[in-house]
Amino acid sequence: MTLQLQVTNSPFSQEQSDKLNQLLPSFTVEQRIWLSGYLAFPQSVQSGLVTSSTAQEIPVKEQSQQYENQINLRKVTILFGTETGNAQMIAEELTKKIEALDFQVKSSGLDEFKPKDLKKVEDLFIITATHGEGDPPDNALTFHEFLHGRKAPKLEKLRYSVLSLGDQSYEFFCQTGKDFDKRLEELGGERIYPRMDCDVDFDEPAAEWVEGVLGILQETQAESSTTQTNPLTEAIAAEETVYSRASPFNAEVLENLNLNGRGSNKETRHLELSLEGSNFEFEPGDCLGIYPKNDPNLVEKIIEELNWDPEESVQINKQGEIRSLREALNTNVEISRLTKPLLQKAGEIFNNDSLKKLLNSENKEEQKEYIHGRDLFDLVKDYPPNNIGPGELVEILRKIPARLYSITSSYKANPDEVHLAIGVVKYPAHRQVQSGVCSGYCAEHVEPGDQLPVYIHRNPNFKFPVDLDTPIIMVGPGAGVAPYRSYLEELEELGENKGKTWLFYGDQHFDSDFLYQVEWQRWLRDGVLTRMDVAFSRDTDEKVYVQHRMLEKSKDLYQWIENGAHIYVCGDEKYMAADVHATLVTVLEREGGLSHEEAEHTLSEMRKQKRYQRDVY
Repeated sequence: MTLQLQVTNSPFSQEQSDKLNQLLPSFTVEQRIWLSGYLAFPQSVQSGLVTSSTAQEIPVKEQSQQYENQINLRKVTILFGTETGNAQMIAEELTKKIEALDFQVKSSGLDEFKPKDLKKVEDLFIITATHGEGDPPDNALTFHEFLHGRKAPKLEKLRYSVLSLGDQSYEFFCQTGKDFDKRLEELGGERIYPRMDCDVDFDEPAAEWVEGVLGILQETQAESSTTQTNPLTEAIAAEETVYSRASPFNAEVLENLNLNGRGSNKETRHLELSLEGSNFEFEPGDCLGIYPKNDPNLVEKIIEELNWDPEESVQINKQGEIRSLREALNTNVEISRLTKPLLQKAGEIFNNDSLKKLLNSENKEEQKEYIHGRDLFDLVKDYPPNNIGPGELVEILRKIPARLYSITSSYKANPDEVHLAIGVVKYPAHRQVQSGVCSGYCAEHVEPGDQLPVYIHRNPNFKFPVDLDTPIIMVGPGAGVAPYRSYLEELEELGENKGKTWLFYGDQHFDSDFLYQVEWQRWLRDGVLTRMDVAFSRDTDEKVYVQHRMLEKSKDLYQWIENGAHIYVCGDEKYMAADVHATLVTVLEREGGLSHEEAEHTLSEMRKQKRYQRDVY
């Protein structure tokens, strides 16, 4: 689309207007942006900030910053605590919007903020996830401890608000955000906008919180200065379609292959998707978000059980979008698992005495036991709703969340494609063994030529070093090797094989489960991959895992760490990652002569230095 600008109804003479109308259509986008910044600057020039002879020598961004610094009265600080990058993504969006209001903004992770500077902060906005059973994410631990300790300062001049990200299926939902919100108030801070607690479907409530915060800041600004907008820049920005989590790109499926061989107990799907036309870019370590569809068989069973018309229209969101009942259950809402909040909402509208009895029971374990392994079909079959329509049921269901998968290809090597390695999840449910919603959908229903709604998810906590000479130790059993394939493919594309790379890979069987075996062997031959140690747990009488191979190579492993190696761990958190961490502690104790506490402290320091990074789930 070509931007058409015409000067009309202006203070210019007719001759000046004619000349401007001749020039404007010929400007490039870069020239328009430069001119808009330059024209916004004369007040500063007239005030003596710079002379007219030097104004052209100062970049527009610097001129704008100098001008901005003169009109702002309050400074805004945005801090985020994140595990997967969602909080950082929202923080970056909020930063851009507040900067557009001509406020001075500082944004950083909670681990990068100096707690002693808290007493200097004027307006503070915290965006944080909660990890595990109510714990702060790794990069929020230090700040959380400081804020709840005796050294925390009085904050009578502080204004603040908190956005919490969590998952209602966990007992301590959004606990870290609740902790921050309560403690800041106890220290004297003024809550200028209510805390918002978001479930996994956080887009709408997060957007509501952002708009609320912006509204408060605009009220503040109106008291001191008039906001200056730039319609030219806004018009230019509107020319491009930007795909995101809230507006995903429909990517065509190019390939969908099973990487595991005959006789394997596992199924790992290798997907190749076309990104042509998306304008997406990504780095090794980043993820792709996929919005899956629900199992169509489960959808039909629910509709049949309720004896409803599958084509009846229902509203799927606050914006008033309408879908058929079948489409809504297929693509918009979560039906594969139950949560305590859903059970409580159902109790309010189902008019079912048996369900009310379950909810009113003092035996909370009975409720937990019922929720475990059951889905929406189980709920409507066990506790049939009375006198409600499809719209009322859909309204209490939460939006189906996207699933994140580590990207296993290099953008530099394949700029119009993205590759994934998706391990198909199987778990025992109430009626039968179920497949994971997204992994099962990709394995059983997705064919080449189909489209998947996707977006790029930055992973700030799993970034490879800029210096390609840095030694890299990579631990990734099964589909956990995905980011390492991306990294090595990028090294190959760049022609960089002078660094040191060491991969520990594990799975069940050498013959059927050695994912991407040919590529690892080629990279070993060509020097892109320096070393590789493998462990196949079911090929020997004694089960051998990656941590056992690490212990066998403890001397070399310790030497690599001493030489500045960065360690990356990707995969299962509960077992593999915990075992690998314990092994690293043992290596430091055995080879470095450290005590257990000293070894743990060393790994903690390596985490702070981004030398020990984990992408675990």
